[in-house]
Amino acid sequence: MNREINPESIAPTAAKYAHGVLSTGAERILHISGTVGTRPDGTISDDVAEQAVETWRSISAICVEAGMSVDDIVSITTYAVVGQPLAGVMAARDAALGGRRVASVLITVPALVRPEWKMEIAAVAIR
Repeated sequence: MNREINPESIAPTAAKYAHGVLSTGAERILHISGTVGTRPDGTISDDVAEQAVETWRSISAICVEAGMSVDDIVSITTYAVVGQPLAGVMAARDAALGGRRVASVLITVPALVRPEWKMEIAAVAIR
C-alpha cells in the first residue's frame, strides 16, 4: 500500500507531486533505469513533449512486464536539457500518472548522452 505524505505544517509542493510516499507491506520493488523517448523503431521526435509521452509509454511497458502498472510508481527523477520547455514534460507525467502524485525530482542538465535526447526519467515502483 502506498500513501502520499504531504504535511499541512510545511509549504505545499511546487507542482503535482507528493513530498513523500510511504510504502507498507511491499512485496516487490522495481527500479526503472533512466528511460528516454526513443520509439520502438529507433526514431525519436525532436519535440521534448513528444519525447516525454513516448518515455512514459516505455515506462508503462516496463511496469507491465514486471507485473505492475504506473499506479505502482512511487518516485520519479526527471532530467531535462536546459532550455527545453518543461510544461509538456510535466503534462505527460500528469497524464501518465492519472493525476496521482508521487515523490518527484526535476533536474535540468546541460546535455544527455545523445544530443537528440532532450529528457530522461528514472522511476521506482513498489507493489
